[in-house]
Amino acid sequence: MSRWLQTLVERGLNRSVSATGLAVFRILFGLVVLHEILFLLVFRHLIFDTLPYLDRASPVLHYFLVIWAGVATCLTLGYRTRWMSLWNYLFWVIFVVYTPMWQDFDGGFDQFMTGSSFLLIFLPAGRALSLDNLRQRLRHDPVFRPVETPPPVVSILAYQLPIAIALGLLYFDSGLHKLSSEFWRNGLGAWLPATMPYYMSALDMSPLLDTRWLEQTIGYSIILFQWVFLFLFWFRPFRVPLLLLGATFHGGIILSLNIYPFGFGMLVHYALLVPFGFWRAVANRIRCQQPLLTVFYDEQCPLCNRTALIIDHFDVRRAVAFRGLQTFAADYPALADTPPDTLLKDLYSLDTRGRRYQGVQTYSRILVALGYTAPLGWLMRLPGLSQLADAVYRRIADGRSRVGCDADCQLPAPVAEAAPDDRPFAAWYARHAATPQQQVRRISKFLVLILVLQLNSTLHYALLYRWADAIRQEPALALLDQFSDALINVSHTFLGITPHALYMHDHFAGYEHLVGITWFDADGVERWLPFIDDTGRILSPYWGRIQSMWANVAVTSKINRYRFDKLLRKVTAYQAHELGLSLDDARFGIKLKHIQVPMQWEAGLRHRNMAAPWQDVGVMVWHHGQPRLDLGDVDLEALTLH
Repeated sequence: MSRWLQTLVERGLNRSVSATGLAVFRILFGLVVLHEILFLLVFRHLIFDTLPYLDRASPVLHYFLVIWAGVATCLTLGYRTRWMSLWNYLFWVIFVVYTPMWQDFDGGFDQFMTGSSFLLIFLPAGRALSLDNLRQRLRHDPVFRPVETPPPVVSILAYQLPIAIALGLLYFDSGLHKLSSEFWRNGLGAWLPATMPYYMSALDMSPLLDTRWLEQTIGYSIILFQWVFLFLFWFRPFRVPLLLLGATFHGGIILSLNIYPFGFGMLVHYALLVPFGFWRAVANRIRCQQPLLTVFYDEQCPLCNRTALIIDHFDVRRAVAFRGLQTFAADYPALADTPPDTLLKDLYSLDTRGRRYQGVQTYSRILVALGYTAPLGWLMRLPGLSQLADAVYRRIADGRSRVGCDADCQLPAPVAEAAPDDRPFAAWYARHAATPQQQVRRISKFLVLILVLQLNSTLHYALLYRWADAIRQEPALALLDQFSDALINVSHTFLGITPHALYMHDHFAGYEHLVGITWFDADGVERWLPFIDDTGRILSPYWGRIQSMWANVAVTSKINRYRFDKLLRKVTAYQAHELGLSLDDARFGIKLKHIQVPMQWEAGLRHRNMAAPWQDVGVMVWHHGQPRLDLGDVDLEALTLH
C-alpha cells in the first residue's frame, strides 16, 4: 500500500502542467475570503459584541479584520503568496476558535475554508497571474526583453490533492451521512430546505419545486455524484462531466438558498477541474492579433526598463508592444522628424493608424489598450485631471536621475540570487529542503494522515455518535469514543476535517415552527423588523452566517430558551440601533407560526409555508438598556400554545 501510494505521488510530482488554473483558483478563493471578511466588518457589532453597541467587543478585533482583509487582498493579487496564505490560515483558525463564529455564527463553511487555507500554504499558487512574478523580474533582472517567456508550470498534484481532500473526501463523507436521512433517501434533499422560509432565497423556485420527478432526480443525482466524485475525477474523461454537474449543484445552492457563501466557497474549487486547454483558449481569445499601441522607451534608462516590465506584466492581452528607441526609432517614419535627444526625454507611442502620442497621452493610451484599466485611461483625459497627471509625469520624467538613472544613465547589472549564507531563512531552507524522494514520502505520509483523520470523523458521527447510549455502558467503547472525540477536536480546528451531515433528517424533523420579530413605533403601530418578513423569510443582507445564527442556533427543532433569549437580545439591540430606536424604552413583538416539514413530497409547499398565519406569543421589552423576555404561557422548548 505504501509503495503503491508513493509511486502514484512520484508520478504526479514528475508531471508538469500549466499553472494558470491554480492561479485562477487562488484569485477566486481570495475573493471569497475577502467577501467574508468584509461581511464580518459590516456586521461586526452584531457578531462580536456581547450586546451590540451596548456591551462591545474589543476594538482590536476590528483592526485584526482590517489586517486580514489586507492579507486576503495580497493573496488574491499573488503578493508574497506563501506568507499571505499562512497568515490567512492563522486568521481563520483564530477567528473561528476564539470568537462567536465558533458556535453562534458558524457560517456553514468555516471549517471547509480553514482546510483549504491550510492546503494553500503548500501549493505553488503564486507561479502565475501574481505580483510575485513581477517582483522576481524587477529584483533579479530589471531589463526589459521583448521576448515571449514560457508559461509557468506546476506539478499536477497541485491540482489533484486539493480536489481530492477539499472536495472528494467532503463529498464522500456527506454522501454516507445522507443514507441516514429519510428525506434524502426519498430523493428530496434539494427540495425540503428550499420550501422552508428560513432557508429559501428571494427567488421563487416553485416551478422546479412542484415538479416531483425533477426534484427526486436532482436529489438522487446529488447522492450519486458525492459517492463517485472521489474515485472518478482522476480520470480525464470524467472531469468535465463532474465539473458541469458540481457547478450546477452549487449554482443551485446559490440561487435557491440563502447560504450563498457556502455555495461560492465550494464553487471556486472547480477552477481546479477546468481543462488546461480551456485556459489556453481563453488566452488566445483575449490576446490581440497585432499590438494596438507601440511604445518607445530609452533602453539605457533603468526607470524606463522597469516601467516597460511592469506594463508588460499586466498586459494579458499583449496589446502593447515596447520598442527600444536606440534600436528601432529609425524604422518608424513618424519619429524621424524628432531629434534623438528629444525622444529620450519623453515616452512616445504610435497607434495602429500611425498617430503619435507622448507623455501622459501615451500612458492614457496604454491604460485603454490594456482593456480592464480603460476607465482610468479615460479619466486621465478629463480637464483638470489631465493637467494634474501631466504635472506629475513631467516631475518624474524630468528628474529621472533622482529615481533610477545615474549620471551616465547606465543599467545596473542583473542581481543574482543572494547566497544562502547571506539570508538566514534561505540558509535554513537549504539545509532542510527535501530531496525529490523525501518529498514523495512526506506527501504520502500526509495523505495517509488525512485519510485516517477523515475516517475517524466519518465513523465517529456515523456510528459512535448515533449509538451513544449503548457505548456509554461499555467502558472500552466509551474510552474509544473519548479518544475519537479528542482527535476530532484537533482535526476539526486546525485542518477543517469535520462531519458534513448538513441539513439531515435530525435537523429538520420536528422543525415545524418559525419565530418572527416585530417592533412598535412611537404611536404603538406594530411593524415587521427588517430581519424576518411577514412570510418568514430571512431578509438580505442577513444571509450566510447570520441566517445560520437564527435558523440553526436560536430557532431549531428543539429551542433552547437560554440561546434563544441571548440571540434575540443581540438581534433586537442591533436592529434598534439600525432603526434609531432608544433602548431606554422599546418593545419588540415575538410571533410564532407553524409550518410543514414533511419527509414526503408535497406540491405547493413553499407557498403554503410562506402564507401560514402568525400568532402573537410574547414581547421583549427594553427598559434603560435592560431587556426582559415575556412569553406568557408559551413553552418554547416544548412549543405548546396554551
